[in-house]
Amino acid sequence: MSTPSLSALPIRRLTPRDLRVCADLSENRGWPREEHKWGLLLSAGTGYGIDDPDGHGLIGAYVVTQYGPPQRPALAAIGMVLVAERYARQGVGRRLMQYAVEEAATTPLTLHATPTGRLLYEQLGFKVIGRAEMVAGRFAAVGPLPDVATRPATAEDLGAILQLDIEVFGQDRMHVITRLPAFTDQLRVAEADGEIVGYAGAWPNMETHVVGPLVARDTETAKALIASLGAGTERPLRTDIDVRHEELLAWVKENGLESVAFNSVMAYGTPELPGDWTRRFAPLTVAAG
Repeated sequence: MSTPSLSALPIRRLTPRDLRVCADLSENRGWPREEHKWGLLLSAGTGYGIDDPDGHGLIGAYVVTQYGPPQRPALAAIGMVLVAERYARQGVGRRLMQYAVEEAATTPLTLHATPTGRLLYEQLGFKVIGRAEMVAGRFAAVGPLPDVATRPATAEDLGAILQLDIEVFGQDRMHVITRLPAFTDQLRVAEADGEIVGYAGAWPNMETHVVGPLVARDTETAKALIASLGAGTERPLRTDIDVRHEELLAWVKENGLESVAFNSVMAYGTPELPGDWTRRFAPLTVAAG
């Protein structure tokens, strides 16, 4: 019995029940299993994948997280684009991405591309619109910390967090933000004159805590939130900071974090991302924009 060609294999929607095979696919490509992150993405977003005809999990997969009105999303982020090692360099990634573009129709798309993935995305019409620098390490404060008050977020803060987030992100992402209290190990807010002027989460990813989202009125507020999250964990921190935030990047490197990698921020169907980048310091995860 002949194996169907890769182009004939159907692309199906994934569900939270596919968490294990998604994590297996990550592991197959040398990534961490990241089951915690996969769980969020498969519940807040929509996964797509191709089943291996031999019954060995997934050939490839990706996740789309949509923002804005549910029936007419204004932006969608693509992430976790993975192809099993045994099917690499056979056009599976291109097929999945072409499908993602077709499914999006007129909805603008964004993604964070590694240097190896960037060429494929450019061939499909994505444009580089920015860069993010991944930094990681144990936070160790050097010198005085910013004089900005932070505290753990409470349930009563959620409305203010959502309002601030839609101002800064530019689109409603309530379905993601409302999952943060359960998803993060720490969720903190910064206050000034009784008003919430920033918030940030730290969520577990293997041996690190990932800082994200990081939304703040200014760089000093972003510093205070990172410092407070660093003080609340014994794990190394990791985060992806927009390279335009040069002062914050220099500060985290002075305080124990080191540069790990750079990703290209890319978009399809829009020349730039919505919202206010000056207050958007780091994403929840690069997979969700």
